[in-house]
Amino acid sequence: MANLTSMLKDEISRISRKEIRGETDKLKKTSSQYRSEIASLKRRASSLELQVGRLEKLVSKLAGEAPSSEPASKPRFTAKGFKSHRNRLGLSAEAAGSLLGVSAQTIYSWEAGKSNPRASQMERVVALRALGKRAAAELLNR
Repeated sequence: MANLTSMLKDEISRISRKEIRGETDKLKKTSSQYRSEIASLKRRASSLELQVGRLEKLVSKLAGEAPSSEPASKPRFTAKGFKSHRNRLGLSAEAAGSLLGVSAQTIYSWEAGKSNPRASQMERVVALRALGKRAAAELLNR
């Protein structure tokens, strides 16, 4: 009887190992598929991160160049520079005021640094900077 029970136990364990092996093989297959899929997704994510980094650098580079490609942002105004340019043109404060459409007192206050021209006046100041001595004299005589 002992022989029969041991043979029965051996047969049961053999059949159970066979069944378990079939189930574990399926699990091993799916596990390896998942691992390979995870690895490919990691590779793809790292390549996409590299692309994002390159594009960010490109965008920041282009954004840095964009203001320089636009026209001059804001004309600068200094009292000393304005006074020296007016003297270079040989204009009195009254004459410069008539060219710019402001009073002589406004010219004096700009030169003293007490005030600065408005944006609309600044356009005319920039235009005055472009004029030479003869062109300024011609405009005054008109």
